[in-house]
Amino acid sequence: MILNNDIERILVSEAEIEETVKRISAEIDRDYANSTKKLLLLCILKGSVVFMGDLMKHITIPVEIDFMKVSSYGASTKTSGSVNIILDLLRKDLPDTDILIIEDIIDSGRTLSYLVNYLTLKGAHSVRTCTLLDKPERREVEFTPDYCGFTIPDEFVVGYGLDYAEQYRALPYVGILKPNVYTK
Repeated sequence: MILNNDIERILVSEAEIEETVKRISAEIDRDYANSTKKLLLLCILKGSVVFMGDLMKHITIPVEIDFMKVSSYGASTKTSGSVNIILDLLRKDLPDTDILIIEDIIDSGRTLSYLVNYLTLKGAHSVRTCTLLDKPERREVEFTPDYCGFTIPDEFVVGYGLDYAEQYRALPYVGILKPNVYTK
């Protein structure tokens, strides 16, 4: 199976992603340069792994990494409306930690809104958010990311870590998936 054949069109090219990752990394360097706390990049599995890996390559200040796995999707392409923590963040140093949640895409805003509140209540010094893609048309709760790569239309996208049925994550760009692929 050739995955590229399932892509209607490329929405964000590999070159555009690379340029944006460098821009966001520089903003993170600037914003956290004088912090006296540890900076923790908290990757939301699985879709954000590629994005976080590329961000880390360009951030010049010291960072630690950790992972959480949460789900707000069932077997379909629609959000369930509830957030399930599958892999939690278990650290004793949260009061000395600035957490930057790294997410691949924001749709409804429910997951990140929930996580910001959850991690704040767990005692993190600060919690901010960074997303590669933002779909504000899909918002169900008031939420604005602190760092954003691209604002995109309400299309079903895959690539650069984003999947459909665990496929397409390895594409080096973000593409719009042909509807016939996910409506079969």
